[in-house]
Amino acid sequence: MAAAQRIVIENCSIATVDADDTEYASGYVVIAGNRIEAVGAGKAPEGLENVVRRIDATGHLVTPGLINTHHHFYQWITRGLATDHNLFNWLVALYPTWARIDEPMAYAAAQGSLAMMARGGVTTAMDHHYVYPQGSGDLSGAIIRAAREMGVRFTLARGSMDRSEKDGGLPPDFAVETLEGALTATEATVKEHHDASFDAMTQVAVAPCSPFSVSTELLRQGAELARRLGVRLHTHGSETVEEEKFCHELFGMGPTDYFESTGWLGEDVWMAHCVHMNDSDITAFARTRTGVAHCPSSNARLAAGIARVPDMLRAGVPVGLGVDGTASNESGELHTELRNALLINRLGSHREAALNARQALRLGTHGGAQVLGRAAETGSLEAGKLADLVLWKLDTLAHSSIADPVTALVFGAAAPVTASFVNGRQIVEDGRLLTVDEDAIARSTRDEAQRLARIAAQG
Repeated sequence: MAAAQRIVIENCSIATVDADDTEYASGYVVIAGNRIEAVGAGKAPEGLENVVRRIDATGHLVTPGLINTHHHFYQWITRGLATDHNLFNWLVALYPTWARIDEPMAYAAAQGSLAMMARGGVTTAMDHHYVYPQGSGDLSGAIIRAAREMGVRFTLARGSMDRSEKDGGLPPDFAVETLEGALTATEATVKEHHDASFDAMTQVAVAPCSPFSVSTELLRQGAELARRLGVRLHTHGSETVEEEKFCHELFGMGPTDYFESTGWLGEDVWMAHCVHMNDSDITAFARTRTGVAHCPSSNARLAAGIARVPDMLRAGVPVGLGVDGTASNESGELHTELRNALLINRLGSHREAALNARQALRLGTHGGAQVLGRAAETGSLEAGKLADLVLWKLDTLAHSSIADPVTALVFGAAAPVTASFVNGRQIVEDGRLLTVDEDAIARSTRDEAQRLARIAAQG
């Protein structure tokens, strides 16, 4: 067997985000094939064989690639709408439009969402897609194809809804699946696309949408399905005060107790938002190792509130960062969420002690890997882990006077990405994608957004 080709990155600051938060003021990373072979201080070892490239990364910080733990790609083509609504009113306003999406729209929207994240340092993305109108084509396949072409590591959370307006839910009646249809389609998606291997590029999770859009039976049977197939579970939880009220009125208990009653707490589960959590809710998540996808910009955009992230971390709850859908976070970028997570949490009760720069970076890297169940493979720069990493340029006007590189990355302006590697393959160079045509994606997303708007206007 031929020896793996090596790439050597040196003369850079390094934040490994390992268990000890090891950092090097000037160090090196050696990539061999799709793995990190070595990380250390000073110059790279002499005598390395099969070195095909050396990168002088002077002026850069190298970190693990960012990991997005919650998103809705299809919303890329409905950005900028219902900008002054809370969650429930926003959903009611947009569901009729979303229910008109088809396969070309889903593909273009996935391309736009993935491109914006990848060029900003995301190496592992996820998409919670739950709108499957009848006759719309292979939406899951289109989303997975877009991620494969982009070259990012990807988790599709195959969502579903079966509680429509006639059942007391929010989605229109024509926008939901039947219980049996949702379960059958989800199982088929897992069997066709999920890869359980160490270096998997595509994985699938079972992901009924939310308590107010799915039946109790879909939650319960969805959890049973996921565990039978050996995949993870994802949903929305405790996002708003309205959801809390909805759960008490419909189920006689709050969201966390309701989730526990349906089998939806556990180390194989992660939930988006978790804004309105009391002490007992946080204790339950910590006890069961249920993960949280923290989406600070979306929570602010929809006036949902400030999640108790410092309390979750202190209790031992796994927490990662999420962009959330680009109809509630129009920038669609994750690297800005490092800063927003820190700043917004400092508006809460812990004030300046809420989060620091290194905790924010950990949320966006190792925390995300924990939440997606991939901490053994990625999320930190350590020998043997997958070569998913980013070179952030910090020697320009925007950052050069900030002495500490991690502070510069988190507190400063969005840092340029000089290079991003996924599975040992470079997908970004000098802020531009190498795997796809960004300008063509900009045109196609505009065209599909306009087509969707026309169809929705026709009713």
